[in-house]
Amino acid sequence: MRILVFLRPYSSLKHEGTHMGKRKIVELDPTDARLLSILMQDARISYAEIGKKLFISQATVHARIKKLFESGVLRNIRADIDYHLLGYDICAFLGIYLEKSNLYESVKTELLKIPEVIDAHYTTGTYSIFAKVLCRDTEHLREVLSKKLQNIKGIQRTETFISLEESIARPLMLADV
Repeated sequence: MRILVFLRPYSSLKHEGTHMGKRKIVELDPTDARLLSILMQDARISYAEIGKKLFISQATVHARIKKLFESGVLRNIRADIDYHLLGYDICAFLGIYLEKSNLYESVKTELLKIPEVIDAHYTTGTYSIFAKVLCRDTEHLREVLSKKLQNIKGIQRTETFISLEESIARPLMLADV
């Protein structure tokens, strides 16, 4: 079994987003796919424990993870934070209409300056940009919308969708695909 992973070109490996231009295809063997699935389930797991699960040495696990980082497949290992416990009770999605599509780059640059915007996608369809924001409450959301987002040149208007419940939040388990 071979698994293909699509990567962004190195020049676009930036925090601000995924460039959908030319992509390099990286082939994963079943061991790398299982290794990534294990890390996605629990990034705190030790290399020794991964090795036991995959029947490979700790040194081999280390080498494979290093190779996955170098290839760009593995970009980061992040903490999964429960923002509700920190007082961020509002998750909202914003459909952002741009005045002109050629303003996307400048709007994206300004969105990066707003810490409450945690995710954004340049999209086809109704909206130019679809973004995810986290706020403490509806008052905080109102401030983000009226004082931060609506002041960005190039944004024509927004539509806001407040999430009532996050039903599914999971990574794509490559070993299962």
